[in-house]
Amino acid sequence: MLLYLLQQETSSTELRTECAVVLGSLAMGTENNVKSLLDCHIIPALLQGLLSPDLKFIEACLRCLRTIFISPVTPEDLLYTDATVISHLMALLSRSRYTQEYICQIFSHCCKGPDHQTILFNHGAVQNIAHLLVSTSYKVRMQALKCFSVLAFENPQVSMTLVNVSVDGELLPQIFVKMLQRDKPIEMQLTSAKCLTSMCRAGAIRTDDPCIVLKTLPCLVRMCSKDRLLEERVEGAETLAYLIETDVELQRMASITDHLIVMLADYFKYPSSVSAITDIKRLDHDLKHAHELRQAAFKLYASLGANDEDIRKKIIETENMMDRIVNGLSESSIKVRLAAVRCLHSLSRSVQQLRTSFQDHAVWKPLMKVLQNAPNEILVVASSTLCNLLLEFSPSKEPILESGAIELLCSLTQSENLALRVNGIWALMNMAFQAEQKIKSDILRGLSTEQLFQLLSDSDVNVLMKTLGLLRNLLSTRPHIDHIMSTHGKQIMQAVTLILEGEHNIEVKEQTLCILANIADGTTAKELIMTNDDILQKIKYYMSHSNAKLQLAAMFCISNLIWNEEEGSQERQDKLRDMGVVDILHKLSQSSDPNLCDKAKTALQQYLA
Repeated sequence: MLLYLLQQETSSTELRTECAVVLGSLAMGTENNVKSLLDCHIIPALLQGLLSPDLKFIEACLRCLRTIFISPVTPEDLLYTDATVISHLMALLSRSRYTQEYICQIFSHCCKGPDHQTILFNHGAVQNIAHLLVSTSYKVRMQALKCFSVLAFENPQVSMTLVNVSVDGELLPQIFVKMLQRDKPIEMQLTSAKCLTSMCRAGAIRTDDPCIVLKTLPCLVRMCSKDRLLEERVEGAETLAYLIETDVELQRMASITDHLIVMLADYFKYPSSVSAITDIKRLDHDLKHAHELRQAAFKLYASLGANDEDIRKKIIETENMMDRIVNGLSESSIKVRLAAVRCLHSLSRSVQQLRTSFQDHAVWKPLMKVLQNAPNEILVVASSTLCNLLLEFSPSKEPILESGAIELLCSLTQSENLALRVNGIWALMNMAFQAEQKIKSDILRGLSTEQLFQLLSDSDVNVLMKTLGLLRNLLSTRPHIDHIMSTHGKQIMQAVTLILEGEHNIEVKEQTLCILANIADGTTAKELIMTNDDILQKIKYYMSHSNAKLQLAAMFCISNLIWNEEEGSQERQDKLRDMGVVDILHKLSQSSDPNLCDKAKTALQQYLA
């Protein structure tokens, strides 16, 4: 009935306005109320109302639209179904402070992701909203600021535009900095810090600009302190984590501002032990935010420790830190689990910590558990962490192997997800480094020849390089080389031929020639090269290649084949001489490249000895 009256052109404007007000009040009720209103197509009816000449009626419609759009049950896309709506809203921005407040609020709630950002940007959002930052109404200033914070988030195009916009002769970054000051309301400080953070991450403001170093960063650290509300502490920590994520100087600066590392430990102390039952409301509030606090703290620790060894040490020495991470890995909330794994990954970049804290807390156990059946975004970070735990100097390597890691990693190499394929093969490569023969055989068995070929013909160069790295690590130390080539020789030689013939970059070819040089170092494995004229011709071809790296790698193969002290060296030398290899060596011994020259002379000496 109300909607019917609202849409009747014949109803008086006062009546239609009252209808919009009542509908707005209904929308403020439960989510079910909003769902019912949406089912009755309230949004098209209200948008239609915006075409009325009457300002009071327009404001009532906008207020009701605002209430509906901020409800979690309303799909944002409803704002974008008709292209004329956005331009009409932009035009209404100049009508009154209420239209400004409600429209900015609608935009900031309905701008989710790059597509929405682009639509609003192309409709002139930046120019139309900028002057509202100096409005006399606090609510308008605040909603305009929120608009910019969602428009600029992870959006270089918007960020680069904002830097050069000025209002009343003052550039936007300067206006944002003024809004950061301590005497401004907290939500204003936080939101302007978010704007400056997005602009900095997009490269529109330098990381060493005073407005970041002296204003934004300290403001965000302040938001993490104990006297802030829990939701403010969450937002402050998450924004700060994003600001410093890729810049080591900002990480160092944040780590020594206001004892941040110790301050964050407090994020794990919720819900606090409640003494009296009267505090039940507080307990409910704490419980609701406890997950978010832990997630934010893990994220910020991960960013702080991303590069600097001393910071990682400080984080790990913070009270019960390793236990907290280990507990975080098995939390019910997927967001907390992901943040805990990120934090662990960041700390696992430290050789020192891999040898000590990671070992003392048997971190690999919960990590292997996380890897069993996690969603991809967790798997990617967890498998990167596992790569670090499998480095040769890490004491966790042995127990990880015993807990069935090979099988797990081999299955990752078959994933559709590229990052998981890379991490699976990378971890196997680390595992094979200086490993005993049994481990190497287990890896080859786990991977299967078919899978190895699949990886060697992967379209991603990263997967290819890591697979070649794995082969190179498998084919090291003579007994291992001979053993592996006796069981998998034919397939490995096929793979090598395939790559040397393919269209690949220098690094890939170099790595492949290094694998051949390792095979040439075997006792019996040598014969697989010597009896393969095709491969010998390829080695000869690369000796005269235009790239010195490839020439050098080919020379390693030759040196290993002709080395005097070894059985059958005479026959091998003769065969290679007949192929014209000695002539090439003479030429290379005159090379202007000292490495090539030395290598060629050393090889020629084998012929003279």
